[in-house]
Amino acid sequence: MIHNPKLTRQVVIGSVAIGGGAPISIQSMTKTDTIDVPSTVAQILALQRAGCELVRLAVLNEEAAQCLSAIRGQVSIPLIADIHFDYKLALMAIAGGIDALRINPGNIGATWKVKEVVNACKDKAIPIRIGVNAGSLPKDILKEHGGPTPEAIVQSATRHIDILRELDFGLIKVSLKASNVPMTVEAYEQFSARYDYPLHIGISEAGPPSTGIIKSAVGLGILLQEGIGDTMRVSLTAPPQEEVRVAYEILKALGIRQHGINLVSCPTCGRTRVDLLKLVEEAQNRLAVIDRDITVAIMGCEVNGPGEAKEADYGIASGTGMGLLFKKGHLVGRVPEASLIDALIELIKEDGA
Repeated sequence: MIHNPKLTRQVVIGSVAIGGGAPISIQSMTKTDTIDVPSTVAQILALQRAGCELVRLAVLNEEAAQCLSAIRGQVSIPLIADIHFDYKLALMAIAGGIDALRINPGNIGATWKVKEVVNACKDKAIPIRIGVNAGSLPKDILKEHGGPTPEAIVQSATRHIDILRELDFGLIKVSLKASNVPMTVEAYEQFSARYDYPLHIGISEAGPPSTGIIKSAVGLGILLQEGIGDTMRVSLTAPPQEEVRVAYEILKALGIRQHGINLVSCPTCGRTRVDLLKLVEEAQNRLAVIDRDITVAIMGCEVNGPGEAKEADYGIASGTGMGLLFKKGHLVGRVPEASLIDALIELIKEDGA
């Protein structure tokens, strides 16, 4: 099955188009205290270097909102303010130069408050993300459905959308997240069948990398292969750069977007006669700085090794204490184990890395 994305409406956040056939964008969220401007800016810049395309910041109070203009002045990446309940914080964030809001209109009080936020967003063409989470659904919806369900999540999103539509606001994107993978997938499927708003996809509170990467890869992989998703975040209990790395690996595995080298390596077995784990770890670390659409194979024995190495752009097929070095399907050298990765990196750099 080839990835065939559903065509959704398009919104633009800063310089990044979302939906409408634009590439699926990668985002993350700062894990610093927003009022600590130097630390927050440093983390945003680190995220940019990792390939992040949009960054969300928690805006808990007025002090945090007042810091947004200072942060905005030091970074170029589009910034999204994450706000709950307080419409004044949204207005302050807009005045501070934020590029988009994550705020649920049904949670910020009277209609006049929502209207003030919407009018300010209209003036600057600032999109609003409606972010529905299974862990914070309205009590009446939970009662109606007997707890969090995909139908309850979609109903909550519809309620928020209706508020914005009544105010003639259409710069909307939506997320429908849960920590439960099947629930999340079904909620997005139901919503996508009914609406054409661009979708921010993710598995909420996915957990530490050991389990969160698996949940995210399974859930997001299903959605992406179904053509659902215009922007994505992998939510991990880990440094935010790891979220970005994993997001790109998911897209790369599905052939949707390329970022960095595609590294192929065997799991090792009793046939392996080199320290393949060490070789792969060293190669992964040194190849991380190279952003090229190439495949590198590091294989551990003579069974699948030569074939995989030949099929890759660059490859190593290991023997006993040595390895055969391949480039574009051709054997170019026989190298001792201790020098294999140096030789591999040099070979790649010769071609313009």
